[in-house]
Amino acid sequence: MEKIAVWGFSWVPPFAQGLVRDLRARWALEEAGLAYESRWIGIEERNSAAYRRKHPFGMVPVLESSDGTLIESGAIVHAIAEQCKALMSADQRAETLTWMFAALNTVEPPLWNLFVIDQLNHDEAWAKLRRAGAVDEVQARLAALSECLDGRDYLLGRFTAADILMATALRFIRHTDLLAGIPRLDAYVKRCEARPAFQAALRNQATGYARNAPIAA
Repeated sequence: MEKIAVWGFSWVPPFAQGLVRDLRARWALEEAGLAYESRWIGIEERNSAAYRRKHPFGMVPVLESSDGTLIESGAIVHAIAEQCKALMSADQRAETLTWMFAALNTVEPPLWNLFVIDQLNHDEAWAKLRRAGAVDEVQARLAALSECLDGRDYLLGRFTAADILMATALRFIRHTDLLAGIPRLDAYVKRCEARPAFQAALRNQATGYARNAPIAA
């Protein structure tokens, strides 16, 4: 994989900064030691014909490289991990894939649902009625995940691509105190966020937002 470029939104509101899923691609590339360029698409431009040829749903991330074009953060992280045994070793490939799917399909959906309720629809009557049930769903997932991490610093004992997806999913509820109430998970997220590769990816994404911030923002 050479001549890599990662597409992300040029700017998002502060509550979403550090949460947009192109962060996952950047983090995986940083962990793998692969150089990449950043390219930016305005939210208002994402449905243009030119960009829809890159991503049929007008979303981010898109990863372009000498190997072709990839969409979907999970698929992109997987493709990078296939070339980096530090992110997915041959002897833990099945376990890594299992936890990657668990992060995206089991843990992230209820967390994203709560994020949408709180950050995008908090003034809606239906959101106020739905929130308590949404919190219960999140707490059930967090409790089970905490048990899985008992005695482990990372999901498989050592850091893998699965932790990139899981930690970024858990960040969707950073606006709540739900993680703080589960010290093991709180420590896990902080441990992942303290990695130099995560910090580099976050800076890269934030640089784009700063450069493209609206004057009134």
